Amino acid sequence: MNIYDFKVIAKDGTEVSLEKYKGNVLLIVNTATECGFTPQYDELQDMFEKYAHAGFVILDFPCNQFGNQAPGTDEEIITFCDARFGIKFPQFSKIDVKGEHAIPLYQYLVKEQGFKGFNRDNKQAIAFEDFIKQSNPNYKNEPDIKWNFTKFLVNGEGKVIERFEPTEDMGDVEYKVRELLEAL
Repeated sequence: MNIYDFKVIAKDGTEVSLEKYKGNVLLIVNTATECGFTPQYDELQDMFEKYAHAGFVILDFPCNQFGNQAPGTDEEIITFCDARFGIKFPQFSKIDVKGEHAIPLYQYLVKEQGFKGFNRDNKQAIAFEDFIKQSNPNYKNEPDIKWNFTKFLVNGEGKVIERFEPTEDMGDVEYKVRELLEAL
């Protein structure tokens, strides 16, 4: 099994096979429009523009499971992202990424790359970790998604290579993307 075995729902409601992206480096992200990490959309769009020609695609999955921070309809979310950030990468229908209603794609992603901790070199990560610990003292032992803007990096063969927590430096994410693109 790999990433290409999954189908997801596009922003227009149609079913899309991830096989469509075979051979590309993918960054799969669960997003929210009213989150402290929402400004990462700027960095994601910049990265997409910089590397799309080389086979890089970002797949955006809005999710309202963390702090009710993606409350709008699919259409409202897409309008917001276009107006505020000029998003050009593929956006999909709002989903659940954890719990009993998590879509199969996210069940697979978490199975392939579970939670490994927050980057302790990042001061924001330390504060964020304290926040997560308040709601779930056992969070370190659970592989699930902790918050919005968790990212999964997939190579051109459909293998999930790495997971980045929302507090990970986007420069580090871009470095890993570049490494995989050079291997294509």
